[in-house]
Amino acid sequence: MGKSRARRFRRAPFSPAGPEQRRDGEGGPEEEPAAELLEKLQHPSAEVREYACASISKLLQQKHVIPAFLQRDVVRCLGPLLMDHSLAVRETAAGALRNLSACGGFEVCDDMVTKDIMTPLVALLKECSTGLDANQLSPKKCRDMNKNYIEDIANEAINLLWNVCECNNTAVYIFNKEGCLEAVLHYMKKFSTNVDLAISVANCLQAVTEDNPDLLSSFNASAQQVLETVMLCPESTMKHILLRTLIAGTIWNIKDTIPPGSLGSMVNAILKIFSESLAIDAGEMIISMNEAEKKRLKLAAEAETEENMSDVMDNCVLSEDDDMEEIPKGKVGRENDISDLLPSDKWELKEVTALLMAQQTALEIIVNMCCSEDPSDDEWEELSSSDESDLFMENSYNEGSGLLMSPLCLSDEVNSAFLNNLIPKKILEKTGFPNSVALDICMHNPSWKPLIKKLNAVQCRALTCLHSILLVSDVDCLGGASALQSLAQHLSQLVFSKTEFPTDTEFLEAITSALRALLQTMASKNISQCMTPEQLLALCEAGIHSSNASVRVNVVSILGISGSVLAKGQDTAETLKMIGKFLLEVAMKEPSLVVAGEALDALFDVFADGKEAEKAAVQIKLLPALKEFQPVFKMRMRKEGKGQYSTDQLCVLDNVKMNLRRFIAYQETLGKTPT
Repeated sequence: MGKSRARRFRRAPFSPAGPEQRRDGEGGPEEEPAAELLEKLQHPSAEVREYACASISKLLQQKHVIPAFLQRDVVRCLGPLLMDHSLAVRETAAGALRNLSACGGFEVCDDMVTKDIMTPLVALLKECSTGLDANQLSPKKCRDMNKNYIEDIANEAINLLWNVCECNNTAVYIFNKEGCLEAVLHYMKKFSTNVDLAISVANCLQAVTEDNPDLLSSFNASAQQVLETVMLCPESTMKHILLRTLIAGTIWNIKDTIPPGSLGSMVNAILKIFSESLAIDAGEMIISMNEAEKKRLKLAAEAETEENMSDVMDNCVLSEDDDMEEIPKGKVGRENDISDLLPSDKWELKEVTALLMAQQTALEIIVNMCCSEDPSDDEWEELSSSDESDLFMENSYNEGSGLLMSPLCLSDEVNSAFLNNLIPKKILEKTGFPNSVALDICMHNPSWKPLIKKLNAVQCRALTCLHSILLVSDVDCLGGASALQSLAQHLSQLVFSKTEFPTDTEFLEAITSALRALLQTMASKNISQCMTPEQLLALCEAGIHSSNASVRVNVVSILGISGSVLAKGQDTAETLKMIGKFLLEVAMKEPSLVVAGEALDALFDVFADGKEAEKAAVQIKLLPALKEFQPVFKMRMRKEGKGQYSTDQLCVLDNVKMNLRRFIAYQETLGKTPT
């Protein structure tokens, strides 16, 4: 039903418990009832309050437990503890609320804001910001003098702020009104010594700056200088690459504050950061980091063996000399050492995770850069019906860089930044399946297994990027007909190279969206398509059974595009009959009116013109089938339309209904025309 729309990424929902699950209270009694734990929050002993917060924090990671705590007003019980006189209690209380917001989802975040969690949270953030540079803390408030409580509390609080602002507009309004930006940016200045805190701040900043024009005036020269300093930091760890990527996304969100003369250099700096992360082969990094982890663990085990042997020898010597003072067991060089209580360091895994998060974030932002505005359906209809040459911006083709991109919404100066950083070529590389050796490593290592989902997410985002590129780029800028045919072969291999047809919904939506845009571009320029009719029908047969309506819309549209091309050829009537029967069945049996409407639209395209199409239409009795279906479609629109579909969708369906009447009239004239 018209040109496919570019998908604009919203900020992805946060993962439960933030980037890393909190481990507060590990080993605590999970079966302890909510009422008893909440009661302990009022205990005069700070240690008891801390224990209760830590136990609640752990329990809240289990979604089925959350309702019991909500019924007992956990938000109002924990909220005041954000300003507890004990810093340890503040941290565990913030951690518990962070887990509640992350694991509870949007409705819980709304409830937290309704119960005024923002008042103590804002107070905590501002107080931490004020004390961030203090060299000393009150011993009465600090149990462990080697721990930086202020920064750790700030990290929990920032993650909580990020979660609620992600879900709730009131939280964002309070963020603006209370001037939280200044405090948050103050935390960012710690990026050189605490990159984890800086990453939390960057995630929060990217969330609160999205579609928030009221905040733009707060980004003065000083605030922009903080962001610029982080973008230019030279550290090459994956965490720093992730940090720079997130900051680049924030700067894109506030681009309206950038002077027009600096826009080109700003975008070039952003894309340079994206290029840096996309250039890294995540599969190869998994392999190398896994080897590094094995070596580290082996050395640690050998060192522990040597230490144990040394302890045995020391004990033997001590037992021989009764006059020698005995050294208390466990006190040799281990004062304040709690490493035995902590999980083993997973820095290699954290580095790979940071890389994949950086790549996914970069790809999502690039999609938004290709379509920075979200035009109305009327505007898209106008775009669909206008001369395509008016849609594309002048651009040169940079030989050797492969597929290129010319974003519709950006200036020529900015477009050149995409080309200079070879962004499209790197996107195309990410559309392939993940490295099989890396996947095998992840499959057989429980702690690395979650990376598989992240690897697949990067591939899907790259395919969505490709879809956006195809929507806004001219054929010449894409590399010409041969490049598009090669791309069609590449996408076909992604679909058909496996022994079983892909079933992952996210992948199917991404790959069918890219294929739809590609085939539409090729058809509009009369470029021969590489997919066989058998492949197309196989794709559509599988895709039409997807639970995702977008996948079903895409495969129906793909069939319509390919069928309209076949209708212009010779001896294609038999294939057109198969396509026609398939589309008719979808139109009549599809539960979604949107998909049914797309199927009708596809039928109009396939059988609009051509002798082969006329022959096939007669043989499948297209005209009587549509005449019989017309009143059924009208009735479905009356019964199902209101309440189930948006105003925009109903407008499109009204056009389909009108086109159905016109198409039937057209087919009737064909039947009266002498042969």
